[in-house]
Amino acid sequence: MDASLPSRRPRRHAHRVPLSLTAALCVVALAGGCSTPGTAAPVGAERAAHPARPAQATPGSGTGLQGAYETVIRNVLPSVVQIEAGNSLGSGVIYDGQGHIVTNAHVIGGARTLAVTVANSEQPLPARLISSFPEQDLAVIKLDTVPRGLKPVTFGEAPKVAVGQIVLAMGSPLGLSSSVTEGIVSAVGRTVSEGGAGGGTGATIANMVQTSAAINPGNSGGALVNLDSEVIGIPTLAATDPQLGNGAAPGIGFAIPVSMVRTVADQIIEHGRVVDSGRAALGITGRTVVGPEFQPVGVAVVTARQGGAAAEAGIRAGDIITAVDRTRVTTIASLSEILASDKPGQRVKVTFTRGGATRTVEATLGEM
Repeated sequence: MDASLPSRRPRRHAHRVPLSLTAALCVVALAGGCSTPGTAAPVGAERAAHPARPAQATPGSGTGLQGAYETVIRNVLPSVVQIEAGNSLGSGVIYDGQGHIVTNAHVIGGARTLAVTVANSEQPLPARLISSFPEQDLAVIKLDTVPRGLKPVTFGEAPKVAVGQIVLAMGSPLGLSSSVTEGIVSAVGRTVSEGGAGGGTGATIANMVQTSAAINPGNSGGALVNLDSEVIGIPTLAATDPQLGNGAAPGIGFAIPVSMVRTVADQIIEHGRVVDSGRAALGITGRTVVGPEFQPVGVAVVTARQGGAAAEAGIRAGDIITAVDRTRVTTIASLSEILASDKPGQRVKVTFTRGGATRTVEATLGEM
């Protein structure tokens, strides 16, 4: 961080945890990009740390692509906030005019006190948690007092998100509020598993938007925006490469798709919690088991909830699940990734071993 930036108290790193990716990305792990432990800069500090613009370079003077960038930033950045959750720091987006703000669940963590800095006030405003949904790494908080001029974001449509689209990521990386990075949509439909250690939620999230826009600690919960000034995702994860000592793998970041963001947020605002996750489940708790060569070979069922999909299909504690619909299951993460793309009520074939014998049954998936 620039040595000229004012310092504040150190913040814990609530998210740097190993994650896995279903796509073939060599040996790449993922780390959450939310709350940062570094020295945070107050709102406006980054402006003081750089030379002033030349007088002729006034905002909005750009044409073509530059002009489009400036327009998007003017339209959306006022709707992106900085969130202090205990000793951690992340970002959020203003969801409506009533003071609801959407962010990542891992930004909030277990914090009891929340402070939000909005664009039209440099003084943090108190907020409270409405509900957190760690299964999708999303949460909704609400300002105690709604300031005048609060500007909600405009959401785009998930089906219109296409590879190659230019996007901007907005948030508070490393505590630098109102920061913007640019890139493209690199891929859609990724399924990513977030680790549960070090502050991660352990969520497995389907249909993630992959982007080359830089996602750094502090960006999580912010906005991934298209050139129509529409939010198309919530930046959540950034890639790290274990071969580089878990250093950043540039240009590989992930955002929760807008369709899931709106589904979760609308339910939390209306009901105070998520009442219909839309996520499939077998109704088990399990653990990864390893074979003779100490490689993961399946998921041992620890408990099968009565009335759950697995129990109704005849699966019981002690069975080892090895495949779902002929897709191999080796770990808890791989089982979660398979189920992330399925829906409640869908029928699947589950292969498992019991007493050395292999069996296959048909199960009707329940809801997470």
